[in-house]
Amino acid sequence: MMDEHRVSRRALLQSAAALAAAPLAVRAAAAGAAPAEPFTLPKLPWAEDALAPLMSAETIQYHYGKHHAGYVANLNKMVPGTEFAGLSLEDVVRKAKLDSPLFNNAAQVWNHTFFWQCLSPKGGGQPEGRLAQAINKHFGSFAKFQAQFTDTALKLFGSGWAWLIQDQEGRLVIEGMPNAHTPLKDGRTALLTCDVWEHAYYIDYRNARAKFIEAFWKLVNWETPASRLA
Repeated sequence: MMDEHRVSRRALLQSAAALAAAPLAVRAAAAGAAPAEPFTLPKLPWAEDALAPLMSAETIQYHYGKHHAGYVANLNKMVPGTEFAGLSLEDVVRKAKLDSPLFNNAAQVWNHTFFWQCLSPKGGGQPEGRLAQAINKHFGSFAKFQAQFTDTALKLFGSGWAWLIQDQEGRLVIEGMPNAHTPLKDGRTALLTCDVWEHAYYIDYRNARAKFIEAFWKLVNWETPASRLA
């Protein structure tokens, strides 16, 4: 009986040691806990009320805390057990079928994360340096660029995004894209975006998309497109 007790105790200690050395996900599963989800909701680069009154704290709470968070939650339900498991968010966007539920949720996670980076409580004004030079080169002037971007955002039918993009040849272009479409999908570089889904502005501006776009220009963080310009 004593020898059996010693063998049992030794086996228990060996199992405990093996579990302690195992990866976190394995330990969590063995303990009955769910493993960490592959995608997380990134923190905002500023406080929820930092953009008020141009974008209220309530808008950010719904836009970020409900819509953006919802896309992350959906994505974490779709990816496990598929060929996309273990891929980065960017690779999921690139490889998922356009307009599929997986693409829509992955792209919306990426688009929203990028959108927050395009805004700042200290934003607005005009870009400087290489970005200003590139805008002047490709659009004639900042005023012409701003007018074209505004027109694209304003006239985009339904939900979607207005983008300033640098293509593979280095040219700057402005495009309106529906739904979750993103330049990341075809290998181009997103420099700046404006979210024109109604949930981006309806609390603050109701159906007045034009007023929301005016507010957007007062919040643009020019450091983001400047840092991504090739």
